[in-house]
Parts: sequence; structure tokens; C-alpha cells
Amino acid sequence: MLKFALRLALLTAAAAPISGLAGKAEASEKERRFFQTVEGSWSGPGEIVAGKYKGTKFVCNFDGGTPDKKIGMALDGSCRVGVFNQPMKANVVLTGSDYRGTFLDGAAGKGLDVTGGKVMGKDVVFALHRSSLSGAMRARISDNNTMHITISVQVEDDMVPVIGMKLKRTKSGGLEAIARQ
Repeated sequence: MLKFALRLALLTAAAAPISGLAGKAEASEKERRFFQTVEGSWSGPGEIVAGKYKGTKFVCNFDGGTPDKKIGMALDGSCRVGVFNQPMKANVVLTGSDYRGTFLDGAAGKGLDVTGGKVMGKDVVFALHRSSLSGAMRARISDNNTMHITISVQVEDDMVPVIGMKLKRTKSGGLEAIARQ
């Protein structure tokens, strides 16, 4: 069911027509409001659910913000496995009619590029890419203080979930400074 929802969301994002300026302005305002719900501090557990490191549990802490005069978000923080701490950073903005951004330092470095996306109600789905790897990240704000994140990769014709996280809001408020960097 999840892989069908992710595939449907990506197809919807890729095929969505632009239906005039009024429709786009209304959609943009809905997107802006969605990303404002990400503002604040988040913390919670995650787990690698497939692949070589299946079963590895970790804890992440992020500060979320929105950029000035743009639609999108920035997350900055880290994830910890035992005594090891890995910095995590993501920046995504609406550029023209699609989302673009980076996870860590992008595909040119050790990260991923965000190559598209779509906001649908309480969900956002971003297309991820790095050389021959394609995937998706789905974030769902299930209530004012809970965000579920699933990262999936494409294996042949299927989207396979590989990472799941459940984050709780630990502090409300805008952290626009991160998004402006």
C-alpha cells in the first residue's frame, strides 16, 4: 500500500498540470502553510527497515525552518547511532513549478538531490536522485506535534521502504535562520 501511495504521489507530481495563475497562487499558499508546520524542533527514533543495515535503530534531532519569500523548508540537525553522530541537513524550495534541493551536500557530494515533489494535504513527497539510485521521501504531519518520515528506493518496478522515522515536536516556532543559509 505504501509503495503504491508513493508511486501515485510521484506520478501525480510529475503529471500535474498548471491550471492558471489563480490555481497556482492558491496551491502555493497551501504549500506555504504546509511547510510552516515543519517549523520548530523535532526529535525521535528511526530504524533502517531494509538492506544491509536492516534493524539498525537511531535517534534524530532536527530544527526546521522556512526560507524568506520562498516556498520550501530547511532541516538541520543530526542522527545518532550509539556513540556515533551523523550531521543531517536538507534544503528544498519551490523553483518554478517544481521542488529542487539537496540532502546533505547533494548528489555531487555524499548526499542526494531533490528533483521534484508535491504537497498533498498533510503529506509531502519528494523525488530523490543520486547517480543510478532513485527514490522518494514522504513526510506526513499527522498532528501538530508528530511527523512520520519514510524514505524509499526504487528497485526495478517497486518502491521499497528503507528508512522510517517518527519525530515529535519538542519546540514550536520558526527557525527561519537555518532556511536562509
